Amino acid sequence: MYPTRIVCSAPTRIDLAGGTIDIWPLYLFHEGASTLNAAISLRAHAQVDPRTDGRIDLRSVDTNRHVSVADWSELHGDGELPLLSLLARHYQIENATLVTRGESPAGAGIAGSSALTIAVVGALARWTGQPCDPEHLMQVAMNVECQTIRVPTGVQDYRPAFYGGVAAIELRVDGVRRISLDVDPRELERRIVLAYTGAPRDSGTNNWEIVKRHIDGDRRIFDCFERIRDTAVAMRAALERGDWDEVGRQIAKEWDNRKRLAPGVTTPAIDDLIARASAAGATGAKVCGAGGGGCLFCYGPPQARAAIAAALADGGARLLDYRIDMEGLRVG
Repeated sequence: MYPTRIVCSAPTRIDLAGGTIDIWPLYLFHEGASTLNAAISLRAHAQVDPRTDGRIDLRSVDTNRHVSVADWSELHGDGELPLLSLLARHYQIENATLVTRGESPAGAGIAGSSALTIAVVGALARWTGQPCDPEHLMQVAMNVECQTIRVPTGVQDYRPAFYGGVAAIELRVDGVRRISLDVDPRELERRIVLAYTGAPRDSGTNNWEIVKRHIDGDRRIFDCFERIRDTAVAMRAALERGDWDEVGRQIAKEWDNRKRLAPGVTTPAIDDLIARASAAGATGAKVCGAGGGGCLFCYGPPQARAAIAAALADGGARLLDYRIDMEGLRVG
C-alpha cells in the first residue's frame, strides 16, 4: 500500500574549493585531494502523489515538461525529462505522479541537478519502500545522473544535498568521506554575496574536456589540479581556525588556478563582474561549478558586503537571497 503523499527537498551548494577534482578517477592521482562546500537554502523539491488510473505522470515545473506512460518500462533516457524518467524506471514506480521544481536558476552551477536527483531519489525510495541508506541513495543518484548527462559526474555535490552544512569531502583510495567542519555558518554568510551572471553554463562539456586532457597526460592540467588540491587544504585550515582574511586569499587563489584549466571557465562578463566586486572591497571571488556562466560568489569583509552586492547588481548580475542550510535531505 503506497502512502498518500511523499514530499522531499534537498539544498543546493556553493563549492568553496576543490571542484572538478572530485570526478572519478581524477582524485586518485592527487594524494590528499578534497573539496569544500556549503549547502545553501535554494532547494530542489520533489513530490509523489498516488493515482487511481494506474498511469505514471512525470512533471517538471521549471521546464514545463510532462511525460505520461502506462508502465515504468516505457520510460527511458532519450525523450522528455530523461533524469526523472530514468529515476522512475530504476524504482519501477507505478500509479503515481512525480512533480519537481527547483529554487535555483537554470544552469546556475550550484548543483541544482544533483540536489534535484537526491530529492527525487529520497522520495521514490520512501514511496517504494526501498533502502534509504545514505551511501546507497547517493550512489543511485550519481549513477543515474551520469546516465542522463552521458559523462562522468563528480562525487561532492550529492553530500551537501543529503547532509547540508559546511563540510570537507575527502577523496581517498579507500572511499569518499564527508567531514563536517566546525564553522559558524552566519559568519560565512556575512562574507559571501551570491549572484547569477545571467548566462547558464554546461558543466558536462567543460568538465569532460578537462577530464580527457588529464587522463591523456596533459602536464599543465595535472599541475593545475595539484595547486587546486593544495588550495583546498589551505582553505580548510583557515576555515577551521576562523582566519577569515586567509579564507578570502585562498578563494582568490582557487579562482586563479581554476581559470587555467580551460579557456571557457571565465568570460569577459564574469571578469567584469569580479572586477566590479573587487573595486567594492571583495578579496576573493569565483564562479560556482564548471564555469563559463551560472553563479559566482564574491567574498569580502562584512562591512563591504552591501557595496559588493550593489556593484554586482550594477553590473547586471541577479543577486540571490540565500542562507547556509544546515539541514540536508528532508523527507515527509
